[in-house]
Amino acid sequence: MTLLKATSLSHRFDYPLFENLSLELIARESIAIVGVSGSGKSTLLHILSSLLKPNSGEVELFGQNIYTLDDASLVKLRRYDLGLIYQSHYLFKGFSGRENLEVAAILAGEKIDPILLKQLGIDHVIDQKVTELSGGQQQRVSIARILSKKPRLIFADEPTGNLDHATAKEVMDLFINYLNEYNAGMILVTHDEELARRCNHIYRLVDGVLVKGS
Repeated sequence: MTLLKATSLSHRFDYPLFENLSLELIARESIAIVGVSGSGKSTLLHILSSLLKPNSGEVELFGQNIYTLDDASLVKLRRYDLGLIYQSHYLFKGFSGRENLEVAAILAGEKIDPILLKQLGIDHVIDQKVTELSGGQQQRVSIARILSKKPRLIFADEPTGNLDHATAKEVMDLFINYLNEYNAGMILVTHDEELARRCNHIYRLVDGVLVKGS
């Protein structure tokens, strides 16, 4: 089943960033997008995840052209079907870790999975205030917050950038297992070549061109 299909995407700011990019993602698979800083990886991720309309081209998520949807439909899509994970955690600092998860779970009509908390190694600190957690713990709470929504598509921009090597590997294992269990897909932007090789497909964004490779 095709989850995402991007066709002939082009975008520019004060200068051309990329032109005529296309890619497709099916269920239970992941795509890594790698490239040097400033090549447009994060901008492409924002376009694919409905946050930024391209200058030209189309993005279909679950068979719908997302940039023809009205605002209410886009909000519904983002709330229930999409999960965005960044290197910065963007947690509510006045809340505990659990309260941060509860907000996301309630909005998506889901429940917090205690097994997920244990897998991420945060079950023993989840009731502490966010400001009492280490940077790595905050990032794992952020990942748990998104996965608690049970999204069908995960968009991750350097999601393990604040984690040590061993924890990053464990988180990637968790992502892969999640995709298989929930028939989901993931687009991963990363500088980490080892993480990229764990994905089903690797694309390199070079001089405005998206090149599929190893």
